[in-house]
Amino acid sequence: MAELRRTAELRRSTRETDIALELTLDGTGEVDISTGIGFLDHMFTALAFWARFDLRLRCEGDLQIDDHHTAEDCALAFGDALDRALGDRRGISRFGAAYAPMDEALARVVVDLSGRPYCVANLATQREQIGGLALENVPHIFASIAIKAGANVHVDVLRGENDHHRVEAAFKAFGLALRAAIVVESDRVPSTKGSV
Repeated sequence: MAELRRTAELRRSTRETDIALELTLDGTGEVDISTGIGFLDHMFTALAFWARFDLRLRCEGDLQIDDHHTAEDCALAFGDALDRALGDRRGISRFGAAYAPMDEALARVVVDLSGRPYCVANLATQREQIGGLALENVPHIFASIAIKAGANVHVDVLRGENDHHRVEAAFKAFGLALRAAIVVESDRVPSTKGSV
């Protein structure tokens, strides 16, 4: 098989955010993130590093209002870039599953890059926010990525007392599951229907 260049570069500008993003799926985990929200930067860094994606993400958002638009739009842009970089998805493993512990917390993520978006995210966090990110936005981040990437994503934090650990374990597991799902293992369309 020829060497793949699974990359995407995009700009997303609205009245709420201005985003520039570069994504390489077959990377080494080189990450450069700046969204204006420290904890969001930390979570996208964990996701990309463990997926071994090279990711550059810049966002100027209306943080004077709150963090919602920045969190949502960064997730939408990432999901869009993931979809573009995957192309027709020919030959990919398609499914990925991973567990990631972080101290007392344990997360499980299962993904299917089926082209059919759906997301279930059960994190059971208790705090209102961490590092400028409202924790109510975390399930929405996973859902927004799933919608734009055409992915079925199930996120379950199975245990944990510290919300930082719970959320970070979930993002790490998501990265690991994506890493497994994007592996090119054949030249076949990964579907019994003949198309994804």
